[in-house]
Amino acid sequence: MARPLWFVKLLKKTFPNVKLIAKLTNLPILGKFIDHLLFKGDNIIYLPQDKVITVEKPLGEYDEVVFPSQVLEYFINKAKNHWIMNFCICRSSMDCKDYPIELGCLFLGEAVLDINPQLGRLVSKKEALEHLNKCRDAGLVQMIGRNRLDAQWLGVSPGEKLLSICNCDPCCCLWRVSSILAPKIGSKIKKMSGVKVQVTDKCTGCGTCTNGICFVNAIKLTNKKSIINEECRGCGRCVEICPQKAIELTIEDKNYLEASIKELDKIIDVS
Repeated sequence: MARPLWFVKLLKKTFPNVKLIAKLTNLPILGKFIDHLLFKGDNIIYLPQDKVITVEKPLGEYDEVVFPSQVLEYFINKAKNHWIMNFCICRSSMDCKDYPIELGCLFLGEAVLDINPQLGRLVSKKEALEHLNKCRDAGLVQMIGRNRLDAQWLGVSPGEKLLSICNCDPCCCLWRVSSILAPKIGSKIKKMSGVKVQVTDKCTGCGTCTNGICFVNAIKLTNKKSIINEECRGCGRCVEICPQKAIELTIEDKNYLEASIKELDKIIDVS
């Protein structure tokens, strides 16, 4: 059943405590309960922005260069139902001052028909694509996948017919807690297949990339050089922000686009 506005308002008030809730997932019994209730069946992929990818040679067939945004285009074109939220619940809850609150999530699939109409609107494929372009232009990073938490707070079903496309920022996004969650849960929010982010010898140790840039604090200064650890989700924000152009994001798997689409197609039906 679609969630009433009073429920959404209550959820916003509890949102600032997400880090505490994330830590509770590491408790054996409680963690299993939270996993089952909020994360069962989840598979969420960070999509690096097209502009931060280092292209040494064309990827894909016919010498075409393929980019992560094409994953979004594939599912938007496949879906019959497209829903844009009137607001981002993360930024709205945190009263964000740095990124647009009105640029909310895009949801695809039959389940969107059950969302409270006071929270957003059905749109065309063209409007959905335009919305995602606005989000990218605003500096937001996009994630795509099955997110049980969205189905729960929106009060819609079935969960396998709801595809979430989040437009995230580094200051308010829920998934900043990825590295705090129990490893079994945190691993469901992951890097795109084939993505590799590395610091090159151009690094001068200025520290710009460590100053609130990374969603999961995966980059640190060690011996005056930035080091990226295994918590990296491959969003590419550090690549974009580095003044020395010392961080590179490359795609090692030429079939990365097809792999990501196939992975999501198995668990979500948006047609």
